[in-house]
Amino acid sequence: MAKVVMLEKNGVQKQGFVGFSWTMFFFGFFVPLFRGDFKWFIITLILMLLSFGLAQFIVCFLYNKFYTVDLLENGYRPADDFSENLLRMKGIII
Repeated sequence: MAKVVMLEKNGVQKQGFVGFSWTMFFFGFFVPLFRGDFKWFIITLILMLLSFGLAQFIVCFLYNKFYTVDLLENGYRPADDFSENLLRMKGIII
């Protein structure tokens, strides 16, 4: 189950996610496209084309963490204690 964590940078908040990505399971490479995550859009599109769609079942387990880590690397920080504790519990931040 995916949990939502709130991240903010310069007052702008974005949602980060941890856990299984049901949206990736149902909508595939369109999820990174709609989130504006063009790097993972290209990666998942190539993986799904090369594997005839089978990679989608593996990426479902990984994408939310990759997306949230990318947000953190781009300067976003947890917006509240719940988000920070959840990210610590999942081992995403120390």
